[in-house]
Amino acid sequence: MWKFVRKVLDRSLEILLTVVMTVLVLTVVWQVFTRYTSKFVPDLIQPSNWTDELATYLMIWVGMVGASVALYRGAHLGIDYFVGKLSTRNRLVTEVIVFLFIAGFSLAVMLIGGIQVVQRTLERGQVSPALNLKMGYVFLALPISGFFLTIYSFEFLVEKIIALATHRPDGPHPGTELTQAAD
Repeated sequence: MWKFVRKVLDRSLEILLTVVMTVLVLTVVWQVFTRYTSKFVPDLIQPSNWTDELATYLMIWVGMVGASVALYRGAHLGIDYFVGKLSTRNRLVTEVIVFLFIAGFSLAVMLIGGIQVVQRTLERGQVSPALNLKMGYVFLALPISGFFLTIYSFEFLVEKIIALATHRPDGPHPGTELTQAAD
C-alpha cells in the first residue's frame, strides 16, 4: 500500500513541478517579448509589469518543490568524498545522522513553521503589489515542500536504520565501488 501511495505522491510532485516550471518559462518569455517589442511599437505593446513578480514567486515554488524531488531521487548536492572513503557501517551511520537532521529540519522549520507563516500571512491579508495575490499562497510552497521532505527523509532514515541493524549494506554507494571491495 505504501508503495502505491508513494508512487502517487512522487508523480503528483513531478506534475506540480512541471506545471510550475512551464508557467515560469512562459512568463519569462512573455516578459522578454513585451519588453523587446515595446521598443519598436511603444503605442501598441507595453512591457508587462506583473511578470517580474510572478517569475519570482514561481522560482520560489520551483526551488522548494524541486528540493523534494531531488531528495527522493537522491540527486541533492552533496560532498560525499569523505563518506565514500568510509566502511559500509560508518557510511550507514553517517547517512542515518544526515537523514535525521533533514527530517528534523523539514518537520520543525519547513512544515510546522511554514504552516504558521502561511496562517499568519493569510490572517494579516498581505497581498503582492502587482498581482494582488495573497502572499500566503506564495508561502504555501514552504509547508508543502516540508511535508514531502519530511516523508522522504523519514522513509530513507528507516531504510538506513534497518540496513544498519541487519548489517546489510544497501548496495554500492555512488562513487564507492572500490572502497566497498576493501570492506
